[in-house]
This record gives sequence, structure tokens and C-alpha cells, in this order.
Amino acid sequence: MKRYIIIVFCALGMSLSAQVRHIDDINYQRSSIYSLLINHTEQDYGTNIADIFLDIPLPDKYNNHDLSVKIITINKRTPLNERGKDFLERNDVASHLVARWFNRDPFTGECNMDLVSERALYSASEFSRQIAQHSLRGNALLEDADSNVIKNTFVIVNDIRYIDKEKAGRIAGLIFQGLLMVAGGVASGMSGTNMSSSFNDLGDSMNQLMQTLKGFKVKVRTHLYQLQWDEAIATEFYETMYSAEPNEEKVKLFDKNRKKFRLQYIGSQLSSGSDVSFIGVNLSSPDEMIRKACTRAIDENVANLAKNFEVFKVKVPISNASPIQAPIGKKEEISENSRFEVLEAHENDGKINYHRVAVIRPIKGQIWDNRYMSVEEGATGSTLNYTTFQKVSGGEIARGMLIREISKK
Repeated sequence: MKRYIIIVFCALGMSLSAQVRHIDDINYQRSSIYSLLINHTEQDYGTNIADIFLDIPLPDKYNNHDLSVKIITINKRTPLNERGKDFLERNDVASHLVARWFNRDPFTGECNMDLVSERALYSASEFSRQIAQHSLRGNALLEDADSNVIKNTFVIVNDIRYIDKEKAGRIAGLIFQGLLMVAGGVASGMSGTNMSSSFNDLGDSMNQLMQTLKGFKVKVRTHLYQLQWDEAIATEFYETMYSAEPNEEKVKLFDKNRKKFRLQYIGSQLSSGSDVSFIGVNLSSPDEMIRKACTRAIDENVANLAKNFEVFKVKVPISNASPIQAPIGKKEEISENSRFEVLEAHENDGKINYHRVAVIRPIKGQIWDNRYMSVEEGATGSTLNYTTFQKVSGGEIARGMLIREISKK
């Protein structure tokens, strides 16, 4: 039997305005992310970057699937592009991601479906009852969770490089000062008066000015991996390694077969390294500048990875239908040229599929600037709390439907 559903809002006594502002108040199936940093202890601010990375929140359009290790420090002899891959394979990270999904006890092997049912938006008790009554792989609910939730597990490995703009500013200032000294000598010769002193004073001032316009700049290369979770892998896990109670034999089987769980490399994204405004930041606090520069660069990479790779695209709920509004904005790199499909969730025998019902686009001047610290810097659109859209084509749009950006051909 086919039923039509929309994603449910958790009211909890909150007003609509609160629901619009807080994406966490809206339940919908999201992809899950484990975020890591490649630590360059030899570079300036390397220790600061590592410490601050631990406090940078994951993008709010994804579930947090972090493991205990967040920072990779690897021998510098390891080729740069192999550092993240080496860590992931050597430490069987894929198997640990699987274990986290099922809250697996490493000593007893005991598992449960609590996290899976929570992120798949199922009733935990009903989910457990259905699984207990039927064969695990034959259950439609579990198949849906496999394809729409567990399979959409990703690892992002961030390689952050500090760019010394202060050094560049000093060099530029000295060059400018040298040119002014030459100009002063020429001017003195032509006028018969000594103008070198005035030009030198101007050069000193410009040199100091250029050094103060330093800011903190980073370039970040973010590598994206996806957990391989197909029918064959899932079936073997459920039948031979999953246990709802302590099972010594299944503990041994899981540990023996850790290498069977793999991560597939999807691609990478390099941040633009563009200047970040430090308005609203305490310039005497390097940590504040580091946090803003690194957060902006990582958010930029995640947004562009979502644009470039179909499997990583995010779906975001419509929080208001008249006018059409959704909690997405410049952090996700959208503009008035972006186009989004509106998706309605259809349930068929326990499995959820999404079908396009309309196409919308952001309205110029009504795009939310939700980038990190945009409010503090007084950026245009930073106080909107949502982006407003207009319909390009299609049918009726309802609150709770999901939107997904359409790739440009």
C-alpha cells in the first residue's frame, strides 16, 4: 500500500518562528559525517589550529557520526595525499563507523537499533518489534534504513594550511618603501631640494599599515569518503556479526572481518583561500581569527562537495510554505542563480522514496547569510534566519517537504 507523507515537525510548545530559526526542530533523514583534521605541527599556528578544530561544529545539515579520534598526526615522510587514506585503512575506520551505528559493545558484541531507528525516524520500539518478527534483511524498514541512512555515512578529512599574510604584508611594505625612496631621490634631483625624508616617512607609514592589514588566512583541502554499505555487506553483517545479546562468537567474527568494511574515496575540494572579514573579531586574539577562518573554509568545502558529488547532496526541509522559506543560505554557497527541486516523501510498504513536485529559486536580496559569525560582522542578510524562495515551476508546496539543489549541467 502506498501512502503520502510529509516530514513531521516537533512542536514541543514552540512557535512557528522558533521552528523556522532552528533546523534541529525539524525531523528529516540526513547524511552522517565523521570529520577529521590532518595536523601539521611544524607549521605556524599548527597547535592552535588543532585545538580549535575540536570545537568547530559539524555542518548542521548532517548528523554527527564522529569517533573518538579527531586529529591525525602522521610522519611527514608520508606523501601528503596519502596521509588521510593511510590512517583510515590502517585503523579500520569503516568498521568503527559500522559499530557506532549499532551501538556495538566491543567486549560482548551486543548491538541495538536505537541510533538507526532514531536517524531513520522510526519508532524504536516498533522497529525492534518488526525486526524481531521477520528476517532482518527481508524487513522493509531495515532496507530503507540501509539505503537512506546507513549508506549515507561519510568521512571528511581536512588538511588545513596557514598562509602567512603578515609576512607577505611586510615584503609588500618594504618594496613600496624602496620605491618611494627611489622616487624621493629623483624628485630631489629635479627640484633641487631634499624630498627623500618626506618620502621615507610616507614609506614607513605604509609599511606599518600593510603589516596591520594581515588577518589570518588558511587554505583547506577537504577529502570526502563514503562508507560502502551494499546488500551483500549488510546481509553478512546482520546474519553473522549482529547480535542483540552478548555473543562471544560474533565478537570474534566481527574483529576477524574488520577489513571487509571499506570506505570509498569520492573526491576532494580546495577552499578558495579568499580573505575573511575580521569585523567583529577580537584582532588581539589569534584563536578567534583562526576559528573564523578555518570554520568558513571548511563550510565552503563541504558546500562545494555537496554541489559536485550527487551522493553528498543535502536535503533541507521547507519551514514555511507561504512564502516559501527554508533554513539554508550563503554557507551552502547558494545565490539567486541557484535552483532547487522540491521533494515529497512517498512511503511504499515501509520504504521511503522522494519525488519532485516543484522547482524553486532564491529571491535576490532575501538570501540568508548563515556563515559563521556573519551577524558579528554585520553582513547583509545575516539576521534573516532563512532564505525566501519563489516557485519556478510545478505544483503545490507544503511545509515539511524537502528541497535539494539541482546540479548545473
